[in-house]
Amino acid sequence: SFGTRNTLSEQDNPARGVGAARDWLFAEMQKINSDCGNCMTVEKQSFVQPKANRIPEPVTLTNVVATLKGTADPERNYVVSGHYDSMCGSPTDAKCDAPGANDDASGAATVVELARVMSKRKFDATIVFMCVPGEEQGLLGATNYAKEAVEKKIDIDGMFTNDIVGGVTSMKDSPNRNRVRVFSEGIPSNETEQQAAIRRSVGGENDSQSRQLARFIKEQADRYLKTFKVWMIYRRDRYGRGGDHIPFVERGFSGVRFTEADEDYTHQHQNVRTENGIFYGDTPEFVDFEYVANVARVNLIALASLASAPARPKNVTMVNRLNNNTELKWSANTDADIAGYEIVYRDTTAAEWTNTIPVPIEGVANVLTAAAAGAGGQADVTYVVRAMSKDNYFFGVRAIDKAGNRSPVSYPRPVR
Repeated sequence: SFGTRNTLSEQDNPARGVGAARDWLFAEMQKINSDCGNCMTVEKQSFVQPKANRIPEPVTLTNVVATLKGTADPERNYVVSGHYDSMCGSPTDAKCDAPGANDDASGAATVVELARVMSKRKFDATIVFMCVPGEEQGLLGATNYAKEAVEKKIDIDGMFTNDIVGGVTSMKDSPNRNRVRVFSEGIPSNETEQQAAIRRSVGGENDSQSRQLARFIKEQADRYLKTFKVWMIYRRDRYGRGGDHIPFVERGFSGVRFTEADEDYTHQHQNVRTENGIFYGDTPEFVDFEYVANVARVNLIALASLASAPARPKNVTMVNRLNNNTELKWSANTDADIAGYEIVYRDTTAAEWTNTIPVPIEGVANVLTAAAAGAGGQADVTYVVRAMSKDNYFFGVRAIDKAGNRSPVSYPRPVR
């Protein structure tokens, strides 16, 4: 655990402090890259964090980033992260031992293992494996990456953060041992007042793109895992708390948080000690490694499915007409292996998509409208669901490729 990995701790000691952890992670990612024949780009992305609430003096922080570039759609990115900093009772105490085994060595280890396994395969889209510091001081490493992604116009189509995924052994008798919580926001953090007014008029409080991402993760986990499940939580994060997905959703990217189903606060943000016969401290013996492996499996399944699937449909709209049909329109996917689409729908009280209507590419060829003038213009696809009122159901659209891979669902906005 390098004694402490507090963001403010030593950076030039090879055995102790956040710098030692940074260098170890970088070396691990480099080794993985060497083993896969330099299939990834491995970087230390450093920046100077100014003085802030939990940063008494400016400090250089470093994100450790390994990028596995996609083969067919490399501009579409999926980011998976864990934070490698730790804390004891105080976020500014850089001297006390802060093992941070669960919070968040469990998440950082998950990211490293995902890189190790996924680097052996090729995927259509790009996957970014990222270990960040400064989470305990205000989501600093993640914020810097998300901010730069906006500035550089990087297309991040989904972001996972794994934070406290150790499945504490003190909760081994809990009925929740075989599931992981996935937190997602329902109303986008960056929603404008105009968008809010539209949402109040037509609904969609549970249909942000982050919520669609959470549904996608659950659907894929249910498909491939029989003994470990995703527990969707309809919150951006735990009550009054935050994680490294938040800087992403605040900037318009879709993002979710993975966290163990039960937390034991005697083993989180504590000085290591025994008090009144109770041991306090986030130490390795309270981490259930099989639980961490199961969380990694969920991440792997979801990331591989996302990066193998077509891009989710863009510019999805629902025509606001006074009739009992539901007319949907979207921009045709440009993926070379696109096979068609699916209209999905559910009752307004349902948590997940429950019904599908196949829309094969042959079936929509006759309704492709003229593309915008000029080379590279995109056609529109129109599909009418007859005798099903948009008043009574929520609808969405997803793309399917020739191998049967499905994208996350895109939720429509209203047009006249």
